[in-house]
Amino acid sequence: MKTRDRILECALKLFNQEGEPNVSTLQIANELEISPGNLYYHFHGKEPLVLELFERFQAEMAPLLSPPDDVQLDVDDYWLFLNLMVERLAAYRFLFQDLSNLAGRLPKLARGIRHWLNALKRTLADLLARLKADQHLESDTLALGQLVEQITLTLLFSLDYQRILGSAGENRLVVYQIMMLLAPHLTPNARHTAEQLAQRYLKG
Repeated sequence: MKTRDRILECALKLFNQEGEPNVSTLQIANELEISPGNLYYHFHGKEPLVLELFERFQAEMAPLLSPPDDVQLDVDDYWLFLNLMVERLAAYRFLFQDLSNLAGRLPKLARGIRHWLNALKRTLADLLARLKADQHLESDTLALGQLVEQITLTLLFSLDYQRILGSAGENRLVVYQIMMLLAPHLTPNARHTAEQLAQRYLKG
């Protein structure tokens, strides 16, 4: 693995474990057993490290935010989609641990996050619209708009909420919570399927 990639992998691990504000470039260099000058050759401080990790995060999320328009989705596919999305968010969880402060310090990151959040909400709205078109979902436009906001907040912050309560932060619980948010809006048959799947996720 190239030194640049090793630096990114190490920074991601430490940022996730300790929180980005608590990790210095010197600590990253020491962890990798390279000189601070070697690290500085590749990244002139923490800001470019954070920005490049965010670019990687966006690239890994892109296929999930741009599903083909003509793809036929079964009800189970929606839960797989959520699970994959939560996995990617968990892999870059440092971005959302103190999002307002991180974005406040890095205006370029703030712009990127806003753009990404808009893409996420468009995708969620599109998936709910597909569920409604396939007659799996029965809710008015206003209620679905609020549901998109609730799902977005759960995706971004549920893992850290779990940690605040003293647990490790489990992806399956996030998927379960989103399923239970969605269940009241589903038609009876789809709701029954979702609730059964939700219980399976809860039990792990």
